[in-house]
Amino acid sequence: MSTSPVIDAWHRLVQTRDMTALRTLLADDVVFHSPVVHTPQRGKAITTQYLTGAMQVLNNASFRYEREIIGSHDAVLEFATEIDGIQINGIDLIRWNDAGQITDFKVMVRPLKAVHMLHQQMGAMLERLKQGQAQQQ
Repeated sequence: MSTSPVIDAWHRLVQTRDMTALRTLLADDVVFHSPVVHTPQRGKAITTQYLTGAMQVLNNASFRYEREIIGSHDAVLEFATEIDGIQINGIDLIRWNDAGQITDFKVMVRPLKAVHMLHQQMGAMLERLKQGQAQQQ
């Protein structure tokens, strides 16, 4: 579907769930916009944490990208998935720099019922990820 090396790399990451690819795909000063957190999250570490959590919560057997709009440095990827019987529709709005690194990643989700459920599940997932990191140190 894609004609962008950055979006191709993102699709490989989603397909393989290889989150180590984020090390090179994300710019150091990347900004992440969550559908459930009102302030932008700045930096590679926090963005990696959010995207890892989202990958574990959203990327199940029903997850699929349905439509893409790709420009020279921006893309809109529409996705659909189902969690606990709730149909979720959303977009990943991705911007990258000339070096091919993602500088801005915004996730928007509908319907409201899905946003509430994701807020709970992402909160729990991020807490588990934090605890896992603390145990590794």
